[in-house]
Amino acid sequence: MSELPNIDAKLFKVPAAADFNRPLSTHAPRILLLYGSLRERSYSRLVVEESARLLGAMGCETRIFNPAGLPLPDGEPDSHPKVQELRDLVLWSEGQLWCSPERHGSMTGIMKAQIDWIPLSMGAVRPTQGKTLALMQVCGGSQSFNAVNQMRILGRWMRMLTIPNQSSVAKAFLEFEEDGRMKPSPYYNRIVDVVEELVRFTLLTRDHNPALLDRYSERVESAEALSKRVNQRSL
Repeated sequence: MSELPNIDAKLFKVPAAADFNRPLSTHAPRILLLYGSLRERSYSRLVVEESARLLGAMGCETRIFNPAGLPLPDGEPDSHPKVQELRDLVLWSEGQLWCSPERHGSMTGIMKAQIDWIPLSMGAVRPTQGKTLALMQVCGGSQSFNAVNQMRILGRWMRMLTIPNQSSVAKAFLEFEEDGRMKPSPYYNRIVDVVEELVRFTLLTRDHNPALLDRYSERVESAEALSKRVNQRSL
C-alpha cells in the first residue's frame, strides 16, 4: 500500500463473496409510500394507492402515510404525533415509493416537508440509509420529470438506493376513472415496471446492508474515536 500513503491499510476493506453469502429473509418486503398533495382528489395519492395494490399483488406489505396534519418542519417539536408516525414508518420500511405532483416546476412543499422531517440519523441509526426508493410524479399538463429529478437528489442525500426506473404521468386528470382506479395505458404499464423494479432491488439488497454500507471513512472515524477514548488520561 506504499503507493497510497494517505490510506490506513489496516482499515481498508474489499468486500468478499462471503460477505454476501447471508441467509435471506422470508418475510414480505416492507414498503412505505408517500404522496405530495392534500386535495380531496389527489392524483399523487391515487398513483400511490394503485402502486400499493400492485405491491400487494407482488407479495409486499405496504403502508401509506397521510400527510394531513403534519406540521411544517421545525414548526413543532419532533415529538408531534404525525412526525412520530412518519418516523416510525420510515424505520419499519425496507423500501419506499415517493410520488409528488409537479407544482411550479418542482415537487410540492407537502412532499418536501415529509422528507425534511426524516432525519439522516436517529441516535446510532440512519433511518433511510441503504433502503430502496422508487420515484413517481403526476403532471397537470405535458409530461415532465422535474419533480422526480429533484426527489432523486434527495434520495441520494438520504443515502437511499434509488432505482433507475421512474414514472411521470402526464395530464393525470385524464388517466383515472371516477372511482379512482387508473385506466389501462402506457403510463399505467410504466408504473407496473417501476413497482416491479422496486420489489426486485429490495429483495436483492435488504439482507446485504452490512456489506453494502460499510464505509472506509466511517471506519477511520470510529478508530480515531476509539483511540481518544482508550488513551485519554485518567481523571
